[in-house]
Amino acid sequence: MRRLLQLSNDTLFIYYLSSNFIYLILLITAIFRNNWHQHRLTGLRLERLKSSPFTPPISLIVPAHNEEKCIIDSVRSLLKLDYPALELVIVNDGSNDHTLSELQHEFQLRTASLLYIPQIASARVRALYRSAVEPRLLVVDKDSGGSKADAVNAGINAAGSPYLCVIDADSILEPDALLRIMAVVLSDPQKIVAAGGIVRILNGCEVSEGRLCRVRLPQRRLEIMQVIEYLRAFLIGREGWAYFNALPIISGAFGVFRTDLVRQIGGYRRHAIGEDFDLVVRMHRYLQEQRREYQINFVPDPTCWTEAPADLRSLARQRARWHKGLLDTLWPNRDTLARSRYGRLGCLILPYMWIFEFFAPVIELAGYSTILAAAILGVLGRQFLILFLLFGYAFATLISIGSVLLEEMTYRRYSSWREVARLLLFCLFEHFPYRQMTLLWRLQGIWQYLRGDLVWREMKRSGLSDTARASFQAHPGGR
Repeated sequence: MRRLLQLSNDTLFIYYLSSNFIYLILLITAIFRNNWHQHRLTGLRLERLKSSPFTPPISLIVPAHNEEKCIIDSVRSLLKLDYPALELVIVNDGSNDHTLSELQHEFQLRTASLLYIPQIASARVRALYRSAVEPRLLVVDKDSGGSKADAVNAGINAAGSPYLCVIDADSILEPDALLRIMAVVLSDPQKIVAAGGIVRILNGCEVSEGRLCRVRLPQRRLEIMQVIEYLRAFLIGREGWAYFNALPIISGAFGVFRTDLVRQIGGYRRHAIGEDFDLVVRMHRYLQEQRREYQINFVPDPTCWTEAPADLRSLARQRARWHKGLLDTLWPNRDTLARSRYGRLGCLILPYMWIFEFFAPVIELAGYSTILAAAILGVLGRQFLILFLLFGYAFATLISIGSVLLEEMTYRRYSSWREVARLLLFCLFEHFPYRQMTLLWRLQGIWQYLRGDLVWREMKRSGLSDTARASFQAHPGGR
């Protein structure tokens, strides 16, 4: 028993060191890449891109399911984006509220005689509508397919631009977000096939008519923890992985893709739980099989603001769904593991996602159990146990503080020093009990997937505009 506990603790220690070392490398890489991007920003001529007749059009696809409380403000905000060639495709995904009638009344929708070719499978499309007052607006009315992926597929079929951008109906893009992300994409359009922007927490900010008026930090502790989590995931995780051209995911809330490539791989997998992760992995797989040079990029300054869950029940459902989506993508692509044919996907991205993402909550729970047992039986010295726990706490806190400082040194979205101080203070308390709650939610996601529980559950939100205060059912969305 003692030898088994000793072996388990040694294995856990090596695992923990490896995980921290990888994140340290990502942190250093993210700092280096962020500084490089700041220098590159001075050379990006956004005004030239805005006025050029050669700027490629973008189809902005917005899946909407029961979004009557925010859809009008969302459409108005998106139509005001600072981009010269924009097509806005709203997909009414079987809403049983007044989403479609609100759009019809506000934008004078008329039945459009357009050729709709269902190149990518989706639920039945009932009708296409074009606005009489805004020619850039196209509305696709369809039966509900039960997932965001199905709705986006119908939008892709209707899209007429060489690039497409998917955004949630309850999210807000900053006015120059498309210009900023496309400036990077067009720096090497043959090689860069997709790019993701940063997603930030909208809770606490001041919003009017679908426009962000003032950035503020949330007041609730649960929401502040998510702000730190998002900064760490995007400014360190995705920034670092993009440096190695091994970005595993582009957020479903804001990403730009080459339309032809998305159609070549068959669009989104209709019943994927984590459709954003699944799409990017399938893109990697297809391009590796084709032996093509490509880059899937992350751009840290084009910003999408989205509402995060404000109550424990909704947050638990979201995190369980994310972990179900992780396994739902990893398992179908298990045949690529350690195969040189799949390059960075099979030898780097998926092994990391299996070992340090999917199995992380299982290993962490086992670690808590064996360390406690070893301490009780005297296998693990008290001094070593205290040092190990202090090291784990210090390193995790250092990474969180690093992400907040990186945000403050570069983008400074939170202008008040009091808010920055609060973020840094909360970094000290993130390790307990928030980390343990996240552990339990991820384990719940694994259990739900293994027993076949793939149902999307309602998430409670407060609404994004000054006219939408009641909670509403959000369309199942990305991360």
